[in-house]
Amino acid sequence: MELQFLGTGAGMPSKMRNTSAVVLNLAAEGEGYWLFDCGEATQHQILHTSLKPRKISKIFITHLHGDHIFGLPGLIGSRSFLGGEERLDIYGPPGLSEWVKTTLRVTNTHLNYELLVHEIGEGVVIEDAEYRVTAKSLQHIIPCLGYRIEQKPLPGKLLIDKTKEAGVPKGPLLKQLKDGEDVTLEDGRIVLSSEVTGEPQEGFTVAILGDTSYCTAAVELARDTDILVHEATFDIETGNLAKEYGHSTIGDAARVAKEAEAKTLIANHISARFMASDVAQLQKQGAAIFPALHIAEDFSRFEWKNGEVIRD
Repeated sequence: MELQFLGTGAGMPSKMRNTSAVVLNLAAEGEGYWLFDCGEATQHQILHTSLKPRKISKIFITHLHGDHIFGLPGLIGSRSFLGGEERLDIYGPPGLSEWVKTTLRVTNTHLNYELLVHEIGEGVVIEDAEYRVTAKSLQHIIPCLGYRIEQKPLPGKLLIDKTKEAGVPKGPLLKQLKDGEDVTLEDGRIVLSSEVTGEPQEGFTVAILGDTSYCTAAVELARDTDILVHEATFDIETGNLAKEYGHSTIGDAARVAKEAEAKTLIANHISARFMASDVAQLQKQGAAIFPALHIAEDFSRFEWKNGEVIRD
């Protein structure tokens, strides 16, 4: 699993940071890309990466402020022009469906794929054999959601020595055993998956939050996560502005991570008032509360591998 940040700014684009968009890259897991928010010019940012718009299978919108959705119509259209044929599911708060469908209708944008817009509230958004996505309402000046993405336990590694001892031939039976299925050999013997596989491996848990002041819902979504993505629009000195506009300081983000006992915090949605020279001070303020802190830049990539977060 990999997180790639396409836009890490707040409010409006700047030369240093584009508006909000982050990709949860699940291509290695066979799920394509899940995009969280789609600020203005997100598709332009994608051009500077190896990401393919047609591989975006799901989009999750946190709220309907422009810096989180104004890039959506263009990306939806380009996905079709670039050969996207698979269904696209978009999830977000009430009002999203009307906005998307009206924009596509008025601009006469034709899509070559099925588009489903799901207006959601709090609760389980998606649950299948591999993933659970849960949403909670955050504390912003308009309705805003945060998302918790949990990968369910993975099958244990196939123990090849044991399969050989059991007489399992090379081929599809090995995959069935790895997937947790018992198999019957040609001579009638049954080989149990549990006998030839290791212990199940823990999946990842990531929380990606929209704009918010400090709130208990943020802590609940972030509880015991491998990665928490939390906005940090302001520094600690400008905390009054953060409260006024329904945002967080770097200190608030660090406090949520600490209380939730998250493993890693990635701070994004940084105000344009902060220049490149200010990032070290933001890092210092946040790390004093929660040391395992990264401040995302546009095009930052973070890989979750063997239980560790690696910044590329």
